[in-house]
Amino acid sequence: MNTLGISLLFKSCVCMRESVEISGTKYIVLERIAVGGFSNIDLVESASTHRKYALKRITNHSKEDENNALNEIEIIKKLSTTNITRIIDFSIEGSADDFHNQISHLNIVLPYYKNGSLDVYLNRKSKLNDYISERQVLALFSGICEGVRAIHEIGYAHRDLKTGNVCLSDSMEPVLVDFGSAAKARVEINGQSEAMKLQDEAEEKCSMSYRAPELFQVDSYTIIDERVDIWSLGCVLYALCYFQSPYDEVYLKGDSVPLAVLSGKISFPESSPYSETMKELILFLLKINPVERPYIYTVIEKTQDYIKKLEDYV
Repeated sequence: MNTLGISLLFKSCVCMRESVEISGTKYIVLERIAVGGFSNIDLVESASTHRKYALKRITNHSKEDENNALNEIEIIKKLSTTNITRIIDFSIEGSADDFHNQISHLNIVLPYYKNGSLDVYLNRKSKLNDYISERQVLALFSGICEGVRAIHEIGYAHRDLKTGNVCLSDSMEPVLVDFGSAAKARVEINGQSEAMKLQDEAEEKCSMSYRAPELFQVDSYTIIDERVDIWSLGCVLYALCYFQSPYDEVYLKGDSVPLAVLSGKISFPESSPYSETMKELILFLLKINPVERPYIYTVIEKTQDYIKKLEDYV
């Protein structure tokens, strides 16, 4: 094929690609990079600047779905820190109405993190049995904690913290993403029906291997607070050290994750390069009783003290 033929073929392929227009900016869809239970994410490119972005596409089948999706945007817009993703732009098409069987489509333009997620990074490390240094573990964990602090300070909990919801920036800084499960931090439960409703929501939206014990078995009269995220942070810290949540193996074997979580037993691999202080920090976060769990400020303080000790040791 001559040069002209190749050029025409290339132009034809580009023209055939799907495009999405948001606030007057045209985005060319390059490929699908993630598929979730409630949304899909495409890698897109601005037709004018050729910069790449992530386009989160949510289909809403009810007004409640639509409001929840818009709530995700509002929460992120309230947050301003390098450890939280940001909204570039968004658009909504249609109006969801379950009574009239109408749906709406929400498109959210987000930054594209070419280094991928922490989950992918840890999977690569796991295959090589290449443990992250204690210093790097604490640096990554500290950044994640700063993101969580920002969320808690505006009165919300993320409720789905996991390695798959942490992306890595160009400078390998952790960035929290996917606020589709985020909710008001403190929820008062009055009665069995409210307890079952929250338990069902958690089952639907909170990843099992990182889910706090109080969300597996919600008491009829209780207060659920932001410390659900502290439990998840404990699982994330464990994964930073050992490549997976302490309950991933249970899940993969098909055993009961709720029973494993509620048993309160945490086991550590026998051979690893981490100190007892690291294990103590993990156990400090993974308290079955949420009242015994620290708030994020204490977690950050304890982590910074740990980092300082390592620096002084050197």
